[in-house]
Amino acid sequence: MNAYIFPGQGAQFVGMGLDLYENHSEAQELFEKANDILGFSITDTMFEGTPEDLKQTKVTQPAIFLHSVILSKVLGDSFKPDMVAGHSLGEFSALVANGTLNFEDGLKLVSQRALAMQKACELKPSTMAAVLGLDDAVVEKICEEVEGIVVPANYNCPGQLVISGEVDAVNIACEKLKEAGARRALLLPVGGAFHSPLMEPAREELAAAIEATQFSAPNCPIYQNVTTTAVSNADEIKKNLILQLTAPVKWTQSVQQMVKDGANSFVEVGPGKVLQGLVKKIHSESETSSATVS
Repeated sequence: MNAYIFPGQGAQFVGMGLDLYENHSEAQELFEKANDILGFSITDTMFEGTPEDLKQTKVTQPAIFLHSVILSKVLGDSFKPDMVAGHSLGEFSALVANGTLNFEDGLKLVSQRALAMQKACELKPSTMAAVLGLDDAVVEKICEEVEGIVVPANYNCPGQLVISGEVDAVNIACEKLKEAGARRALLLPVGGAFHSPLMEPAREELAAAIEATQFSAPNCPIYQNVTTTAVSNADEIKKNLILQLTAPVKWTQSVQQMVKDGANSFVEVGPGKVLQGLVKKIHSESETSSATVS
């Protein structure tokens, strides 16, 4: 069975999507429509901006979404997922790809999400850190013991967990994690504490936008970050998408469940190959590839 997976923030690169724009009229049309919806030329930044320009959350999130979604549309009839999943932001791309959201609504929600997250980041100094080489249970226990807000945020693969929270609490947790035997515990160059309680203001803002958006029955199930199980009910998808901003991304568990449910081929749709690497670490026997168009 084919699982199509969609990357999240961090997969961006300058020049992303340019080949689609230059070689496919449908892609060109959608990119131009995106410029109109967003009210600025995101294609300029994607195709020939600087890495700094592209790194702004308000640009990064729509850029990755556009690359993934437009690629899935250009694939046309060859895009035949039995199931989909997306890493954090990638969940929105997956929901357009499987017919739950239309292109315009998906882009508007991603743009609102990016701006809401940016605002939440500015309210309080916060950060994230990657922890390598420890069992999840050890990381969870140490986070619980540290005063202040620090929580597991991204379960990326066995031995790789990202924590998120207040700057001081994350720094203290990193020291304790190193003492507990972590191979590395290093701060990430991010704007704030994504997938933590500090994103509550953004969650509230996005919840209103999601509730007001039409969600349709998907043409295949999505394995959502919050539940890790196959979801096909539009109302349930909405609820999980709202919870996602303050809850951890359970990528390891989602991939394990997809494999259990029959997935043996994982196709990454969008920029980069990060998710393929994680899938291989979670289940080495799975086939992985990048979605490509001629």
